Amino acid sequence: MTRTRVLVVDDSVVVRRLVTDALSREPRIDVVGVAANGRIAMSKLDQLAPDVVTMDIEMPEMNGIETVRAMRKAGHKQPVIMFSTLTERGAAATLDALAAGATDYVTKPANVGSVQQSLQRVADELIPRILALAPGGRGGALPHPRAGVSAGAAAAATPSPRGPVRLQPPRATHPVRLVVIGSSTGGPEALSKVISALPALPVPVAVVQHMPPVFTRQLAARLDRLGPSTVSEAVDGEPLLPGHVYIAPGDKHLTVRTRVATLHAVLENGPPVNFCRPAVDVLFRAAVPAVRGEILAVVLTGMGADGRAGCEAVVAGGGTVLVQDEQTSVVWGMPGAVATAGWAHAVYPINEVAGAVARTVNESRTATVGGAS
Repeated sequence: MTRTRVLVVDDSVVVRRLVTDALSREPRIDVVGVAANGRIAMSKLDQLAPDVVTMDIEMPEMNGIETVRAMRKAGHKQPVIMFSTLTERGAAATLDALAAGATDYVTKPANVGSVQQSLQRVADELIPRILALAPGGRGGALPHPRAGVSAGAAAAATPSPRGPVRLQPPRATHPVRLVVIGSSTGGPEALSKVISALPALPVPVAVVQHMPPVFTRQLAARLDRLGPSTVSEAVDGEPLLPGHVYIAPGDKHLTVRTRVATLHAVLENGPPVNFCRPAVDVLFRAAVPAVRGEILAVVLTGMGADGRAGCEAVVAGGGTVLVQDEQTSVVWGMPGAVATAGWAHAVYPINEVAGAVARTVNESRTATVGGAS
């Protein structure tokens, strides 16, 4: 059995031991080394040749963000999982690290009561990500506490087609009234590429990105600076306006409802779905009746299969589904699950997703007007 080699980077002896002990519970993982800061980590990369690196953010001499930048500049391509705190400062630093080239993140355990609970929490968070992100890893094959499914229900993802491929006849024969987007691992950077290239649409956009509270607010603020659309964290009861993008708040399900011919956001505290809250399936399923199937659903990179059942509902309701391809996905779990289930109308590389969304929305409205005249 080939074991996944992990380098643990953290200035705290306690945290290094916590992470090492948590990962030792998984026989497929081998912690090949530790480092107390980024400078030491850089000196060990060639020597240890890790498959995956876990990285603290705040460290002396060279912090996590500086280390990620240095790794990418030096040509080191290993996935880097940031170890973050659940605070405004931690959220901002984590998003900076993702922008610098980090792959994913987990939040450090807080208020968990015992060492054993902390170990279990770290193991639950880190092990699925490490195994999915390592060479040969499969993004849909393992449970994931925030973005996963059971092993039996996970997507058996096959290699995706290269470039845009029409998998089913297009169904946008009526005007698209709402765009919904789901993403997880690798999603913040994927969303940045989509939002920055997306023109202000004549319809609202609702987004579920698997993230905890605080992080989603920071993400919305960053995305708002990238393109012509207004991006904000969704507020319960607010009307959904054209040209606006609404991000589901962490730990809240986002759904939509039509009231007096106007779409409104609805935030709910229902149980997690696919281990997630917010969940992509919850938004997609609720959106179908709210707009009578006049919907465009987009699934971007992410672990697990959240969004697969929702896309089935979108297709059954007469809507259209686009997914990101395997080559440009950090993990082709969620989009792969949709594609292999047969619910995707087309598969696109990330740099073509925004254009495909705008085209689908505009052509659907033009075709409907032309057909009605």
